[in-house]
Amino acid sequence: MSRTVYVNGEWVAEENAKVSVFDRGYLFADAIYEVTAVANGRLIDFTGHAARLARSLEALGIKPPVTNDVLKTLHFEIIRRNELTNGLIYLQISRGAEDRDFLYSASLEPTIVMFTQARNVLANPRWETGISVATVPEGRWSNRQIKTVQLLYSSMAKMEVQRKGADDALFVEDGFITEGTSNNFHIVTSDGKLITRALSNALLHGITRSSILDIAEKNGIPTEQRSFTPDEAKSAAEAFITSAGVFVMPVIAIDGQKIGDGKPGPISQKLRSLYIQHSIDTSEGP
Repeated sequence: MSRTVYVNGEWVAEENAKVSVFDRGYLFADAIYEVTAVANGRLIDFTGHAARLARSLEALGIKPPVTNDVLKTLHFEIIRRNELTNGLIYLQISRGAEDRDFLYSASLEPTIVMFTQARNVLANPRWETGISVATVPEGRWSNRQIKTVQLLYSSMAKMEVQRKGADDALFVEDGFITEGTSNNFHIVTSDGKLITRALSNALLHGITRSSILDIAEKNGIPTEQRSFTPDEAKSAAEAFITSAGVFVMPVIAIDGQKIGDGKPGPISQKLRSLYIQHSIDTSEGP
């Protein structure tokens, strides 16, 4: 059955959803996006995603096309129209459309698009097995704290490591891991401390990352925010990634080297369970 998509104030069938060929999102990747998980028909971490959306728009000088209240209403409406119980809502906002030029007009009206993907976010089979990752050189632009649609390098990196048998890639810059292709990366030391890279322009300020750190500290799991090398990660007791799409996903191998005993560890499993319960308890419904 065709999904219903939101495009510039209109609800249309996905086969009729169109934006201009002159849209700067298409011509220059001049656009930002957000992904919000839906569990049991309710929004997960919406407040954090909306706040990051506002920061990204401000950083690029794109005016918000709708208010936060309207944005939340649109999220609930797209859930209703697509009868979405579990899955993801993708939101993309570009600077707008005009004849191609590196310079853009200050008067441009933003393009806004929303669509859904049905997925059982509460029962990911890879949680039980974990995933393997491989390191690749960092090659993205420097302002990674802005959630732009400039995802080509990430896409190509993920394709490259999958051809070599890994599930995802970790970016390495100046000898330190920044993050994954579409996720934040974390390790757990042998004494049970959660280590994650400190926030900066080098990585996306993950909403799930933030929630996990709060949950860890409230449940007696010590945390530390600092840089770490691939070698330190490979010698960690556990490793995992976080994102809106997978919540907390164990990483069981890096560059073919097992992490710990090569199985999902107890800290990552505990954090995922706590995060799911936290998300259900704090989720927002219509």
